[in-house]
Amino acid sequence: MEIEVKKLKTILDINEMVLLDVREPYEVEICKIKGSLFIPMNEIPYKLNQLDKEKSYAVMCHSGVRSLHVTNYLNGQGYKALNVVGGIDMWALAVDNDMIRY
Repeated sequence: MEIEVKKLKTILDINEMVLLDVREPYEVEICKIKGSLFIPMNEIPYKLNQLDKEKSYAVMCHSGVRSLHVTNYLNGQGYKALNVVGGIDMWALAVDNDMIRY
């Protein structure tokens, strides 16, 4: 299950989904999306208690590969999660042209 960045922007604007950023801290220092929940991929299994099964999550990394693995894991644990196609790099290209790309 996936979501495109432009559709995600619309959904985030009306607060209907939580953006879960699973990048590493050094990546988040380069660029981030305001309001995101940051949990690095390798910490997800240990921090499931920070997530609410009643909410829907859009899972984002740099390009969409790590977030796909996290999305599959979360869905397997009973959470509602969608992978953000192209990750924050696609967000920078299609939604926020002022965002630093790396």
